[in-house]
Amino acid sequence: MLIRVPRGWEIAESQATPEAIYLRRRRFLSGMVAGGLVGSALPGLLMQSVRADDVDPSAGLYPVKPNPTYQLDGPMTPEQLASHYNNYYEFGDSKDIATAAQALPIRPWSVTLDGMVEKPQTIAIDDLLKAMPLEERLYRHRCVEAWSMAVPWSGFPLKALVAFARPSAGAKYLRFESFSNPDVAPGQTADWYPWPYIEGVTLEEAANELAFVSTGLYGKPLPKQNGAPIRLTLPWKYGFKSGKGIVRISFTDGRPHTFWEAIQSSEYGFWANVNPDVPHPRWSQASERDLGTGEQRPTKLFNGYAEQVAALYTNLQGEELYR
Repeated sequence: MLIRVPRGWEIAESQATPEAIYLRRRRFLSGMVAGGLVGSALPGLLMQSVRADDVDPSAGLYPVKPNPTYQLDGPMTPEQLASHYNNYYEFGDSKDIATAAQALPIRPWSVTLDGMVEKPQTIAIDDLLKAMPLEERLYRHRCVEAWSMAVPWSGFPLKALVAFARPSAGAKYLRFESFSNPDVAPGQTADWYPWPYIEGVTLEEAANELAFVSTGLYGKPLPKQNGAPIRLTLPWKYGFKSGKGIVRISFTDGRPHTFWEAIQSSEYGFWANVNPDVPHPRWSQASERDLGTGEQRPTKLFNGYAEQVAALYTNLQGEELYR
């Protein structure tokens, strides 16, 4: 008899947000638009959702089918909080950048796959979405600033993109480059930042089951303030590792020099794995403030995903894995 032991971060599938809820919401919004009720009856948040659906050509792809393997051990963060409390230094250094981020054009948008690959290519985002196995995953998100949230990301496994790119045998790292457009992103006019935003992971990290490329959130296309149209999602690392607005993914044999590492390597390093026992130089990482509940709670090693990722770091003695 096969007995499945749940992972430490899982909850019962019955506790996850059912797909039917997303489908009912979609039909509800469509009916409100058809009935001419939008503009007076719907709150501002739903109005934003309707407008996003109207202009984003990928809207018809969502909601996607949930992957029941990836669940939460607590409540999901309300959409309004997760989409209006954002770090995105391209648009400012406050959390209130949702309005400013709307200036970013996300069509046309393409992603270049180059470096040590079989055949470098540039692919339009909508063609990439058609080529990838889209699904929804519930993940915890832990910011290096000691706050956290839990949200339903839509997208595809990073390892699927790696297979699509066909890296050569010598490739060891993936380098992620975000957009550069200071005409619409006022933060990019600040010359004390090393724009564009650069992040990186090892090929082994990219192949891990948890590594994810997000293109949607809460059953809809990804909001611009959350990194539309395509961002990285690495739930066992601090959030700054998950680059937003990606335009280039390069396969290389040299470790990328990342954005925050270039600014202050003593505080923000290449690995950035969540560890409550290793403090930031200016504050503790032992606990975190949950955005949804406001509760202060203990932080878990690897953000609770140690079972899936700890083996990636067993032979890296001497590395500062949490910087």
